Amino acid sequence: MAECRHSLTITGETVASILMRNASQHGADVAMREKERGIWKATTWAEYAEQVLACAAGLNGLGVKKGDAVLILGDNRVRLYCGMVALATLGVYAMPAYPGTTLEELQHFVDEAKIVAALAEDQEQVDKILELRGAGAAQLKYIVYDDGRGLGFYEAPGLMSWEHLIEIGSHCLNDAPGLRDDLLGRAKPDDPAVFLHSSGTTGKPKGVVLSQKNVLAAARNGHAAGAFDFGEEVLAYLPMAWVGDYAITVAAALLLRFTVNVPERQETVLRDMREIAPTFYLAAPRSWDNVLTAIQVSIENSTPLKKHLYHFFMDRAIAAERRKLDGMSGGALESLGRFIGEMLIFGPIKDQFGMSRVKNGFTGGEAIGEDTFVFYRALGIKLRQLYGQTENSAINAIQANDEIRLHTVGKAAPGVEVTIADNGEILLRADSVFAGYYDDPNASAKALAGGWLHTGDAGYLENDGHLVVLGRVSEVMHTKSGERYVPNYIENRLKFSPYIKDAAVIGAGRDELTAMVCIDFDAVGHWAERNGVPYVSYADLSQREEVAVLLRQAFLRVNNSLSEPLQLKRFVSLHKEFDPDDGEITRTRKLRRTVVEERYQKVIAALYDGSRKVHVSAIVTYETGDRGTVDRTLPIREV
Repeated sequence: MAECRHSLTITGETVASILMRNASQHGADVAMREKERGIWKATTWAEYAEQVLACAAGLNGLGVKKGDAVLILGDNRVRLYCGMVALATLGVYAMPAYPGTTLEELQHFVDEAKIVAALAEDQEQVDKILELRGAGAAQLKYIVYDDGRGLGFYEAPGLMSWEHLIEIGSHCLNDAPGLRDDLLGRAKPDDPAVFLHSSGTTGKPKGVVLSQKNVLAAARNGHAAGAFDFGEEVLAYLPMAWVGDYAITVAAALLLRFTVNVPERQETVLRDMREIAPTFYLAAPRSWDNVLTAIQVSIENSTPLKKHLYHFFMDRAIAAERRKLDGMSGGALESLGRFIGEMLIFGPIKDQFGMSRVKNGFTGGEAIGEDTFVFYRALGIKLRQLYGQTENSAINAIQANDEIRLHTVGKAAPGVEVTIADNGEILLRADSVFAGYYDDPNASAKALAGGWLHTGDAGYLENDGHLVVLGRVSEVMHTKSGERYVPNYIENRLKFSPYIKDAAVIGAGRDELTAMVCIDFDAVGHWAERNGVPYVSYADLSQREEVAVLLRQAFLRVNNSLSEPLQLKRFVSLHKEFDPDDGEITRTRKLRRTVVEERYQKVIAALYDGSRKVHVSAIVTYETGDRGTVDRTLPIREV
């Protein structure tokens, strides 16, 4: 922890060279832990390095080489992370995909690059890859799995366990004494670290290859900005296909020797987090909202005394935090109240949810609700906003601890230059910026025109360098009267309500703005149970008049922050959530506006033609992959 923030140098470094240095100098320290069947199993830096080398040697022995790509499919697993680092060691494209990726989406990846092998978590993902191979991906010769349960009788060509791959690699290393040094010297800083994909909000996802220099520069910049320090404890629960996961659990973890903890399953993340108590925690606004809802539910179900104490201390802490954000100081007794509140209320809550040691808490991906943000800071978690994107290795701008503003994302991280184009687009320049989209020279030339990364986001810089992000440049729209608005900006503010999970604002070329919203089933369901509102399904609950009152309150709050011409006039509560499997949102829950507006044409028409209700029939995709239809009559409600 004592190492200087400005002493980090990455010149000439690769992922493999840093891993080997960690193994040499800190070999006995724990690099990773993974919970398996209730037990945390540790992997030291020395063991991590040997697994990576054996995996690299095994893949090399199977004929995997530079220019090839290897698919990585499954939830977070230590062996899959080792595989990603091994592929970077070989200079091979490591291509992680979301666990819920469909066969059609995987087919796009196969058509895009030369995928010769796959690293899979378990039987479910192996079945998916075998189906992909059967659909024409004949070049996908090898499938390596981590969890062998259910795979004992599979006889597919090229299918092998992780243990078998490591055995092949160990034999290769033993038989060729010079192979170890050859593998370690193979990759260069400009060689690929990871092959990710853009969100694909406007079409098929574009391939984003981040070099080893890119990801290490981002980690260095994040450290210089105070986002994280040496020796952090982190929880690896974010999807491996998201740039934020790679930036933290691979790049920063290697450069700053984090201990990476992998939960047993996604369903056990909160329980596992409590056991680990990470020091660094990055989550999307929705995750912070979910924990806040869980805290509020626990308080409501507690004794009257506990509820009284909670509200006594929390209400005062929130008021104190708002004063700080407004630049005002507190009274003489504020620190005493804080001390007592920490012992009685704040400390136990943080301990219950695994946040007792969080020094660096971040939110990113979209704007976070003001109430949620202030709550966590009042609780004693110094939550900050981070702005990043895949093309810049996840780290663009970060709020400093002593410069928190609700409407900005902070200043550019050291090593990152930010400027604003004439059309209001945010432009970036940094060593962490990628070299271009994979096999797409036209898109690359457009994205990197003039030597700057064109982020596609609209925003502006305040006089002191704080960056304000408004939304996508492509989504800057105008009403019929010429009023300019950014629908994503309004949608995010609607989602500040715990009862709204997704929203789509309509109004381009029209006289006024309206919206379609999807309720948050967990939050609204809990509210309904507490208030005696009966329901039998999502579709039923979403149309209740009592729920419409909750939604209307959210609309009124948002309207208070908008100029009169841009205030929302009517809304529809949809009978189903926007679903990535239905193509309505991306895997990272970004709205595919064109798809939504085309699919809900009838609903949109009813929002503007004076109708009081509209009958819809929507196609839904179930967890089994089967498709069906849901019919419902939806009321058109006035704000």
